[in-house]
Amino acid sequence: MLLNGSDAQAIAQAAAWLAAGNLVGLPTETVYGLGARADDDAAVARIFAAKGRPADHPLIVHVLDAVDAATFAAELPPVAQRLMAAFWPGPLTVIVPRAPGKAGAAAGGQGSIGLRCPAHPVARALLASARALGVHGVAAPSANRFGRVSPTQAAHVLSEFGPEVLVLDGGDCEVGIESTIVDCSRVHPVLLRPGVVSMAQIEAVAGEPLLAADAQAPRASGTLAAHYAPSARVRLIGSLQLSQMLDGRLPTGLAVYSRTVPVPVGVMTRAMPADARAAAHELFAVLREFDAAGAAEIWIESPPPENEWDGVRDRLTRAAAAFGI
Repeated sequence: MLLNGSDAQAIAQAAAWLAAGNLVGLPTETVYGLGARADDDAAVARIFAAKGRPADHPLIVHVLDAVDAATFAAELPPVAQRLMAAFWPGPLTVIVPRAPGKAGAAAGGQGSIGLRCPAHPVARALLASARALGVHGVAAPSANRFGRVSPTQAAHVLSEFGPEVLVLDGGDCEVGIESTIVDCSRVHPVLLRPGVVSMAQIEAVAGEPLLAADAQAPRASGTLAAHYAPSARVRLIGSLQLSQMLDGRLPTGLAVYSRTVPVPVGVMTRAMPADARAAAHELFAVLREFDAAGAAEIWIESPPPENEWDGVRDRLTRAAAAFGI
């Protein structure tokens, strides 16, 4: 069921549906999420079942503000508080120690929990309406089957789960890739997943360098080696190699997503934007478009090495890894 996210009655209906323990597809500025009230383990279990997601792979809990965040946290470390003040509402998730007895299923059974305050007006209206019904956080991974391409349009959610799922339509997602995740549960902050909030921005606010994820890092959403994959085989290729490959015999059903390499006539193609944020905004929609067109292989030019491309590069690397490339 598709509802207009700008309709106050639709927001109230979705909030009541959430409060009753049901699932709601909701827009955020990053991607669409499949949400359930985070304090209801049975409701959260419905997310894992619908997505086919392992129950020990944690979800991010979306909250309206820092007050609601505190209800799920054993503590909010100073570095987390600084990041929240600087980047909330927005596409940044902080991992903090979890309050005992709170959102255990959403956290995948871990002692830490990921918290984010979304900026999308429809998401915020839903969270405010749900809070009035006693719901102080919504666990919401991306609204797609586990490991597949994340949705950036309401139509994508319906294509994944069908019309029986209640979905609030908030238009196309502005950011287009998932949030940056920073582990603030240890002595020093650790970058678990890059996004459009850059490492340099985070370090400036944190007041110290971000460490790289290691074996001690908590599990977090979207950090599996293979993830974000379309049905088509994805190959991530440097510009010179891509140019050489396009001069040879081309496979049937080839699609190409490139910034700089000319593509032969007759090959499905989309020009990758030269700007990292613009590329992030359209990335998942382009992969879904190629899938819908019947592409068997997608050749993608590797993004530039600059840090602002880290989020896009991360998603493409994981999409290609799903096929052992």
